[in-house]
Amino acid sequence: MFPLYQDSQYTFRFADDRLIPRFHLEGVSPGRLVDVYWLDPETGTRRTLIVRGVAGQDGWVDLPEPIIVRAGEGFVAVPAEPG
Repeated sequence: MFPLYQDSQYTFRFADDRLIPRFHLEGVSPGRLVDVYWLDPETGTRRTLIVRGVAGQDGWVDLPEPIIVRAGEGFVAVPAEPG
């Protein structure tokens, strides 16, 4: 069975300041490239590219350097299309 809808990106928003060294993407296979963009807090759209990472075991993306996120900010993780 195929889902009727599947979001192509993962959105992370934070109420407090955070230091993000890694994050989890449910259902993303190991080795898949992931682009991480700043999230525009007013429109909810992605802005500039922060970093590129690679999904590891169980969908965990370890970042080369932690992302510093301030209260009210967030980021969007976009896995590359497989293949």
